[in-house]
Amino acid sequence: MRNVISNLLHTEIRCLIRNVNTVKCQRRWIYSSKRYCAKATTELEYNVPVENIRNFSIIAHVDHGKSTLADRLLELTGAIKANSGKQVLDSLQVERERGITVKAQTASLFHIYQGRKYLLNLIDTPGHVDFSAEVQRSLAPCQGVILLVDANDGVQAQTVANYYLARQKNLVIIPVINKIDLKNANPEKVKMQLQTLLDADDVDVIKISAKLGTGIENVLDAVVEKIPPPTVFRDNPFRALIFDSWYDKHQGAISLIYVKDGTLSVGKQIASAYMKKSYEVRNIFLLRPHAENVKTIFAGQVGAISCNMKSKEAHIGDTLHLRNAPVDLLEGFKPPKPMVFAGVYPIDQSELPSLQAAIERLTLNDSAVTVTLESSVALGKGFRIGFLGLLHMEVFIQRLEQEYGAQPVVTAPAVTYKAKIFGSKNIKKIHNDVITFNNPAQFPDRQIVSEFYEPMIIATIITPTDYVKSIAALCYEKRGEERMNKNIGNDRLMLQYMMPLNEVILDFHDSLKSISSGYASFDYEDYDYQPSDIVKLDILLNGKVVEELSIIVHRRKALQTGKTLCTKLLDTIPRQMFEIAIQAAVGNKILARENLKAYKKDVTAKLYGGDVTRRKKLLAQQTEGKKKMRMIGKISLPRDTFINVLKR
Repeated sequence: MRNVISNLLHTEIRCLIRNVNTVKCQRRWIYSSKRYCAKATTELEYNVPVENIRNFSIIAHVDHGKSTLADRLLELTGAIKANSGKQVLDSLQVERERGITVKAQTASLFHIYQGRKYLLNLIDTPGHVDFSAEVQRSLAPCQGVILLVDANDGVQAQTVANYYLARQKNLVIIPVINKIDLKNANPEKVKMQLQTLLDADDVDVIKISAKLGTGIENVLDAVVEKIPPPTVFRDNPFRALIFDSWYDKHQGAISLIYVKDGTLSVGKQIASAYMKKSYEVRNIFLLRPHAENVKTIFAGQVGAISCNMKSKEAHIGDTLHLRNAPVDLLEGFKPPKPMVFAGVYPIDQSELPSLQAAIERLTLNDSAVTVTLESSVALGKGFRIGFLGLLHMEVFIQRLEQEYGAQPVVTAPAVTYKAKIFGSKNIKKIHNDVITFNNPAQFPDRQIVSEFYEPMIIATIITPTDYVKSIAALCYEKRGEERMNKNIGNDRLMLQYMMPLNEVILDFHDSLKSISSGYASFDYEDYDYQPSDIVKLDILLNGKVVEELSIIVHRRKALQTGKTLCTKLLDTIPRQMFEIAIQAAVGNKILARENLKAYKKDVTAKLYGGDVTRRKKLLAQQTEGKKKMRMIGKISLPRDTFINVLKR
């Protein structure tokens, strides 16, 4: 006490000696006190009782208004200003350009309901089938979901898929019909479809217009009333699940966590159960939707932490705990199974390290991809990357270009096949009688293969009855077999076909939308392997095989595919000073051919009169020169050739 009084007296004397205005001293002290109280208030504000926390997600088919609804929820709860911009949670450039959500985004909102403050952790999810792994991860911290359906389009294939994902996790489902302001909206018709989907005679549906803001308050109230608080224990040791991550150039790897037990404060030492490494927590912040620093995060909350974790060490599905205080592991995620593989190479080999760094940082934010090193004769060293679908592949490459300045060359997409090998020497060599391959360069010699297998899927298509015949014809063309034909009401059918994955990844979705005028929707799931008569289709330029353009196709489609590829290469490859023969072949059999004409130059243009001998000599020299150039000339292919040719 004496020390305190002494310090105060010394302060007062110093103020008098320096002729400092006492009022200014008081103001400075009051300001400091307010700042301290504000910090304390902020920390208390986020220490929300568990019973006042709601963790929920918005799931829907693509273009049904998830991001617009998220904007209205952010505005209504005061997280952002009204009319601050469209699709606030769609922060990636690729999302804004394509008008789709490709990354699940989180926002912590405060909502006053019946005089009590609630913390609502909202997770906006993608709607395209290629990003279903994002949806599955996003549901991990949730206790309920908003199932959003367009009042015009009704229940679609991804609506059904996302509904079953939520039901498998025993989440509370709040059905919401959006876009009731549209001219052709039919909410009652859509309500009947939801009754069929939910298998209930009467469904309590909330009708809204996210664009106009109609009925949004009812959605927030329903979240509070119907979704239960998380089952967590704040008195237990700290335990949290990493369900997303991204890279920040200043702070390194950022981990998005759901705190299951206990609390975590800045400065604490934590460890990862999977990587077995320890870190000091440098920053904790909630996304509102912009990062807002807090000192402590409590069980039941969703937030992000930075702890100088390296990109390779952030493992999605890992359990975090305090160092020297091990806990039982939380249920993680099954790693998504890549469906499409492609080679990704730098334009110049000197750019390989920068491309590798860019891929590592992007995979931190998109853990659904798999990356392995590979090399090519024509393109040098690169990477073999597995994707969940063709759109996933295109978005990943676009993000590499936009966010990291990379300019990769991408080879043709392919799926993973299997081959059964016979012969004791061959079996001993590969230590197994079945091998897998997704690169045409690894296609085994047919002389040692007894049977090939290709991956199959079960495709679910929801369509108006008017387009059933056209869709059935398309599925037959893609080697599909019908498995189910079910009426789901309102002149709509749900079809299921077993189809080869290779027939679906390239152009099936575009063809389906085209023949159904955009009304049909599509989703698929893995369905093991089946025997198949597949062949390797080689592309030859002037007799030389270009491995990067080789593809694996069914024998029935080899001829047509070969003709299509040759025609596209004819339009894609720039003309050279010599003629180029473009051929498609299976083994030694040429199936198709196109000739790319050389640049023409009339070497006899300056001749005049009757000098026939001189004219013939010049023409002969030109012909001989072009033949030599054709034998030794290098053919330059544009960087977009490999992906553009295969988009049939």
